[in-house]
Amino acid sequence: MEGMDVLGEMAELARGGQAFALATVVWRQPPSSSQPGARAIITAAGELRGWIGGACAEPVVIREAQRVIADGTARLLLLGTPEQFGAAIPDGMTVIPISCQSEGALEVYIEPVLPVPHLVIVGGSPMARTLASLAEVLGWRTDLVSGPDFATAEANERSMIVVATQGHHDEDVLERAVTLRPAYLGLVGSRQRGATVLGYLADRGVPKDELDRVRVPAGLDLGKTTHQEIAVAILAELVQLRSSGALTRPATTPQARPESRAEAIDPVCGMTVAVTAADQPLRHEGTDYYFCCAGCRQAFEQGPDAYTKKETRC
Repeated sequence: MEGMDVLGEMAELARGGQAFALATVVWRQPPSSSQPGARAIITAAGELRGWIGGACAEPVVIREAQRVIADGTARLLLLGTPEQFGAAIPDGMTVIPISCQSEGALEVYIEPVLPVPHLVIVGGSPMARTLASLAEVLGWRTDLVSGPDFATAEANERSMIVVATQGHHDEDVLERAVTLRPAYLGLVGSRQRGATVLGYLADRGVPKDELDRVRVPAGLDLGKTTHQEIAVAILAELVQLRSSGALTRPATTPQARPESRAEAIDPVCGMTVAVTAADQPLRHEGTDYYFCCAGCRQAFEQGPDAYTKKETRC
C-alpha cells in the first residue's frame, strides 16, 4: 500500500468512524529496508496496513501507534541502538533500542487520526438549533432530528446525544438512547424533571447503570441563562469532557476491539517482541525465549549462557 492507496484507506476508515494512526518514515540509516516517505496505517486493534520496515521495526511501531491512538498525542520515534545516535537526540523524541542484523535505524513519526466528533441533538427548539449551529462551526458531524424520528441507527457508542425534546416524549427518546451507551447522553431539563423521567424509566426496567450515565441537566451550570446560552453551556461541557479524555470509549465491535498482544523480551538484543501462536519459542533450561529475528535466535543458540547469565542486555 503506497501513496494514494494509503490516503484512500484513511478516508475509508474515517468514514467508518474508526480511530487509527498514520506512521511515516522520515529518516533511515542504511541498510534499513524502509525508505523515507514510507507510510503505514495502524488500527486500534493493532492491524498494520502498508509498509514501515521489517520484522524489527514493525512490532515496535504497532505498539507505539496503539499508545498514540489511546492518548491522542503524536510521537516521533528513533528506532535503533542508542550508540547510533550518541548525545545528539533532540528533545521530544523517543528512542527505542532495537538491534537487528541489518544494523540500520529509522526515524518514524506517528500521528493519531481520531474520528470527527458526532453529535446527535434530538428536538426542534431554538436551543437545539443553536446547539447544532455551534457544533457545526467546530467541524463536528451534527444531526438534528425530531423526537419521533430518532432511531438508534442514527448513533453509536462513540456518539454524543443530547435529548432536548423538553417534555415531548422525553421518556421514549431517552429509553431508546440509553441502549446505545453513547459516549455522552444528556437530558435538557431541570433536575426535578430529570428525576421524574429517570424514575419512570427505572420503573420500566431500564438498568440502573445505564440511567446513571444520563447527565441531567445537560451542560455546565452557568446560572440563570437564556435558551441560546443553554446551548453554549452544553457545548462547553462537551468540549471540556472531550479535551479531558472523559468521552474516549473503546469500541466494542469485533472489528475495532483492541487485541490482547502477548510480548516477550529478546534476550539477545533486549527488544520487545510480539508473541503470536505462530511463533516457535526456543526452550532453554525450562524457559521459552522469543526473538526479533533469525540472527538473534542463532546467536542465542550458539551461546545461550552469554545471554541468560547476564543481568544487563547487549
